Amino acid sequence: MMSARAPIGIFDSGAGGLTVLQAVARRMPGENLIYFGDTANLPYGTKSPRAVIRASVAVTRFLARQGIKALVVACNTSSALALPDISRAAKGIPVVGVIGPGARAAAQAARGRPVGVVATAATVSSGAYARAVRSRAPRSRVISIACPLFVPLVEEGLWSGRIAQEVAARYLPALRRARVKTLILGCTHYPLLKGVIRRALGRGVRLVDSGEETARELEALLKRRGLRRPGKASGRRRFYVSDDPARFSRLARRFLGRGVGKVILHGCE
Repeated sequence: MMSARAPIGIFDSGAGGLTVLQAVARRMPGENLIYFGDTANLPYGTKSPRAVIRASVAVTRFLARQGIKALVVACNTSSALALPDISRAAKGIPVVGVIGPGARAAAQAARGRPVGVVATAATVSSGAYARAVRSRAPRSRVISIACPLFVPLVEEGLWSGRIAQEVAARYLPALRRARVKTLILGCTHYPLLKGVIRRALGRGVRLVDSGEETARELEALLKRRGLRRPGKASGRRRFYVSDDPARFSRLARRFLGRGVGKVILHGCE
């Protein structure tokens, strides 16, 4: 039987999933969290489905061995391409992906009007967000735009300034022409680019952060299963990466506004 005191596992291809970790920690500050950034295989969004599945399953098995009580697939590409394989590898551990929660929030906000999605090439090609939105809002047109340079911009710490603005101005005009007023940020890195995206699209566009919606769904799941950690003590955080822990630490400080302590290097082959 799973213990309510067990940690929650969260993984992404790099530092972007820290936006999800931050959302989870804000909503449930007492929970213990283990984060894995698969930095050796970053970015997942340009990989083949087979490669994404293989990497995602390896990380899932590693986190399962840490005794987690729930797994958050913070990577949109993994959620789009590998969720059934991840669930099998988790062997009974509840799994929450980021696509369903984000699509539900967007469909509710759009009320039949166009919905935009910005994501990696692999997530866009999968059609996962478009299907998820249409299943809840059949009248809504979905316009999906691949933004492959957004992830490396964020991983380099360049989520504001002229370069980011020029890249956004190149990717996003179709969304403005379609008069999109609800936009799903379909990659965990993209919330760091909210300011740049808002500037490119103009005022009045609601940005749906899948991380925030996923944290809400995770909390509800843990409550249903009686797995919320008891007590008022603050939870502990542990961080693993598959490559370059020093670089991850520097980025994490910018993501979270503070240091993350020791980052442990661990391969998942």
